Amino acid sequence: MKVVEKALNGVILFEPSVYGDSRGYFFESYRDSLVKEHRITEDFLQDNESLSKKNVLRGLHLQRSPMAQGKLVRVTSGAVLDVAVDVRSDSSTFGQHFKAVLSHENKRIMYIPPGFAHGFLSLKENTRFLYKCTNYYNKESEDGILWNDPTLNIEWGVKNPIVSDKDLELPLFTNFKPE
Repeated sequence: MKVVEKALNGVILFEPSVYGDSRGYFFESYRDSLVKEHRITEDFLQDNESLSKKNVLRGLHLQRSPMAQGKLVRVTSGAVLDVAVDVRSDSSTFGQHFKAVLSHENKRIMYIPPGFAHGFLSLKENTRFLYKCTNYYNKESEDGILWNDPTLNIEWGVKNPIVSDKDLELPLFTNFKPE
């Protein structure tokens, strides 16, 4: 597995080595020693999976301390535009975002450290998105930022995504209170 890009003070985009033949393919999707080599020190405690229709936008979500989560994410079918926003007030990249296409075809894997808001737009029907999380989900710790916040200026590539009522009520970045 190689690092394709390191961005925003901790976001890492990985590209695994894929071995294919007439039977299909094989690749290593997670190796603890590789993760630790890139200074990802947290242990992964919970796995989540979502299934989304095309143009579903989920996010921008985060968990606040003490339940903050780092995420190692990938797509097993379909494709997403994956976005991480640095909301760490003491970070040199505070308020900046990084985005990448993750797909079944490219097999890319992205690490989003604790202290980042995270969201994705499903680019294909029946997109399966997997998350390895460094902490357990905790309802009282959940927070987020409105997906189309003008301050963040994220170009999602779609005008009217399918967004949950809950996500439509998230605050603007200017009203977000960083830790």
